[in-house]
Amino acid sequence: MFLHIKEARYLGDYKVAVTFNDGKAGIADLAEALQGGGVFEALKDKSEFARLTVDAELETIAWPNGADLAPEFVYFQAFKSDPQLQQQFKTWGYAG
Repeated sequence: MFLHIKEARYLGDYKVAVTFNDGKAGIADLAEALQGGGVFEALKDKSEFARLTVDAELETIAWPNGADLAPEFVYFQAFKSDPQLQQQFKTWGYAG
């Protein structure tokens, strides 16, 4: 199954309530995504970050400036402390 984001709602301080197509819902702290600069630099402004939407075509979080995040990254941020998902995260290249 390909992972997709179905719903996302900005909560504040770069935290987003997300629901995935596998039925899991959680809160992802996406501050780490802003460290890379580039297209994400503008999103350090919380009012710009708050403009996030779920892109219907990409089925992930995206912003008007063209930035978007892989659903797997958002999933990792939401559930990285879940011991049952650690092997999946390693497969994706994320460390718990």
